[in-house]
Amino acid sequence: MSIFDPVFLGIDEFGHPVYLPMIYRNILIGGEPGAGKSALLNTIVGTAALCGDVNLCLLDGKQVELGLYMDCADVFVGPDLELAIATLERVQEVMDNRSAFLLARKRRKVLRHDTFFTQILVAIDEIAYFSATAGEKPRRERFSELLRDIVSRGRAFGVIVAAATQRPSSDIIPPSLRDLFAWRFAGRCTNDVSSDIVLGHGWAARGYSSNTVDPNNQGCGLLIAEGGIPALVKAAYMTDTDIIRVADYASWVRRETRTDNPTELRDAA
Repeated sequence: MSIFDPVFLGIDEFGHPVYLPMIYRNILIGGEPGAGKSALLNTIVGTAALCGDVNLCLLDGKQVELGLYMDCADVFVGPDLELAIATLERVQEVMDNRSAFLLARKRRKVLRHDTFFTQILVAIDEIAYFSATAGEKPRRERFSELLRDIVSRGRAFGVIVAAATQRPSSDIIPPSLRDLFAWRFAGRCTNDVSSDIVLGHGWAARGYSSNTVDPNNQGCGLLIAEGGIPALVKAAYMTDTDIIRVADYASWVRRETRTDNPTELRDAA
């Protein structure tokens, strides 16, 4: 499997499979608690874990949502703001190095046939913990600055960000950050304002609000692509047993690379 291939997310309202190209893209996932955000994030992380051309950089403010992938991740950060900042600074350094590499070869982005480095998935569950809850304000702002830079510049360098939050508010996801995400998924939100914070201003007024999603229909929400129209999607669901099986297999497949060839991320972790 390769991250350059589209990732299966779930089905649309007609039962057709929904695939998203994740390479050169980022995805923002928002919704109220229990809306199924983590299920969608786990599907993306699980797919990436099985791709041989991806390094996993996982940040989880709750620790338990992505914790099952800890053994196959190159970097795992729990509820530790300082470690999260250090990790994003390392990702930023990797981007700068890759930028210099591409510039020296008169190229603008990484390609599928590049074998000298792998792509990086930066998956963050609960942005709000790192950007609005933990630590002191200057450090939270530092985290937000780094995340914005990585989302903005990382695509050309093979860095993909998949971020989720259960508090879709303007202090957590300002429009300047939201609009950098090519893909945005709004699970059920408690009001139209929260839905618009994820999807973009004005969509609720046009009849596209995740507030209309049945609260009992977990994993269902509106998915919008860059410049597209929101579409109703039911995200695939992985049980804990599924996740453990995938993570164990991914860890076994990655064992030689993890032991013999430290990645750009682990070198400084």
